[in-house]
Amino acid sequence: MSEEQNKSEKNANEFADEANKTANEFTAGAKEAFSGIGGDNKKVLAGVIAIFFGSLGIHKFILGYQKEGIILLVASIIGYATVCLVVGGFILTALWIVGIIEGIIYLTKSDEEFYNTYQVGRKPWF
Repeated sequence: MSEEQNKSEKNANEFADEANKTANEFTAGAKEAFSGIGGDNKKVLAGVIAIFFGSLGIHKFILGYQKEGIILLVASIIGYATVCLVVGGFILTALWIVGIIEGIIYLTKSDEEFYNTYQVGRKPWF
């Protein structure tokens, strides 16, 4: 029985070591994944906001583009004010399309590429 007990202890120790290794890998991955939240890289936040509220220009304000955000916001207000006319519908549709395109572009870029293009390089449109 001593041999069986040693074998069981060895298997238990190997299992514990493997479990600890997996837990450490998961913890390290989680720390890396959440390290950018609230930091300089705002890719996911700007992308999601652009898709859902793109016509209002909120994503532009998040990235620090005040002039472009104001342009989208004013155009959106004009669109809503003239929605009873045909022109307002076209304006709002165009702004909605711009928001979706920008949101998709933001979300499909790598973190480094997004950071270099929109936060360091300050590229305001597309």
